[in-house]
Amino acid sequence: IKEIYVSVGQEVTSGQPLAKLDTASLNIQYKEAQAALTLTESQLSKLLAGATKEDINIAQTTVDNAQIALNSAEQTLTDTETAAQNSIDSAYEDALNAAESAYLKIYNAYVVADSIQRTYFTGTDQESLNVKEGRDNIYQATNNSKAYLDIAKASNKESDIDKSLSETKADLNDSVSSLEGIRNACNSANYRNIVSSTDKTSVDTQRDYINTALTSIITNQQAISSQKITNETNVNKAEASVSSAQGTLTAAQNQLAKIKAAPRQEDIALYQAQVDQARANVQYLGEQINQATLKSPSDGKITDVNKKVGELVQPLGAESVISIIPTIPFEIKVDIYEEDVVKIKTGDSVDITMVAFPGMSFEGKIVSVNPAEKLVDGVVYYEVIIDFESVPDGIKPGMTADISIKINSKENILTVSEDAITNEGGKNFVIVMIGNLEEKKQVEIGLWGNNGLVEILSGLKEGEKVMIK
Repeated sequence: IKEIYVSVGQEVTSGQPLAKLDTASLNIQYKEAQAALTLTESQLSKLLAGATKEDINIAQTTVDNAQIALNSAEQTLTDTETAAQNSIDSAYEDALNAAESAYLKIYNAYVVADSIQRTYFTGTDQESLNVKEGRDNIYQATNNSKAYLDIAKASNKESDIDKSLSETKADLNDSVSSLEGIRNACNSANYRNIVSSTDKTSVDTQRDYINTALTSIITNQQAISSQKITNETNVNKAEASVSSAQGTLTAAQNQLAKIKAAPRQEDIALYQAQVDQARANVQYLGEQINQATLKSPSDGKITDVNKKVGELVQPLGAESVISIIPTIPFEIKVDIYEEDVVKIKTGDSVDITMVAFPGMSFEGKIVSVNPAEKLVDGVVYYEVIIDFESVPDGIKPGMTADISIKINSKENILTVSEDAITNEGGKNFVIVMIGNLEEKKQVEIGLWGNNGLVEILSGLKEGEKVMIK
């Protein structure tokens, strides 16, 4: 308890605050709930309003920049592919030149070999046969390399150039072997002093030329292979950049479309539900704060204050905090069955009749409904207290009263006695007298009154005569 506003003997009026609980924690929760409500309402308003012009411009700029980046990446890919093609074309051109140079080296070697064979090795001895065979091999290599070279030059296809290089490489190796055989024959015992040193040097020189050409062919083959790997790496990298730029552009376009799109009904429903939940929480906490103040149920006088500031109090009427004697000294206590108690509330009007005052009716109102249940013969009831609007003279404590609680009322309506209504198959009927004839009419009924009358919504007119069972 934070505050107690009254003391014993003090007169109070209906609704006057008597005491108040500490609501510091509830106040904090209430402010947090209000802030949460404001936030959810703002989020819903923002959703319904859609994107701002600035948001759309930013998203459009992102799309434009992504398009520029994609164009740049595509141009880079084109340039990379062009550079790759140029570089591989240049490598093949160099290789073709190397093949042609190699052919000339093989041809020159053949000329030297043929001259030496014709000059020194014309007999049938083994050395002559070996030199002749070597010369023929070089001649065959010359023709072979020339044939593949001509094909490659005519088509300028990479595959034909690769084939020419491969064949020329083999022809060069054969030519080297043949020249070595011829050189060995020149150094044999039978020809060592016959073959001139000039011719021997010429063979050595041609062999060196052939080895140089072989090295050039191998170098060009390696250069082509390396260039292809480099080109593939560069092109793959450029293609990956294009793919990445395309993905970025697509994402930016999707984001722009999302920003421009109207909100989905599902999103609106979700945000509205969040607003409703936040509003309900604010209302709940506000009601909790309101209920933290104990108010007098009627005019009266304080007879006892059972608690002090700072003490704890149990909820749901488990203990008395403040006792009060109403100014009107008499009240009616009645136990209401659980099925009916949910239909009534504090402030409902009540018609009261008493055995001690026959023929008289008094007015009252419900001032409290005890939230704690009450068992009577195992059946759940709730105690309801009713105050008189004006107390009749001569009333005594302990008298009995009949009450009729008005949970709904209407005026100026068409009614008939409940005894005139019959129910058949879930439908309501009355018998109307038309002269001496009876006519059965279906009617739609409304409220059932406490005086034996029933509201007629349709089916009858004022003044018609009905039969009573």
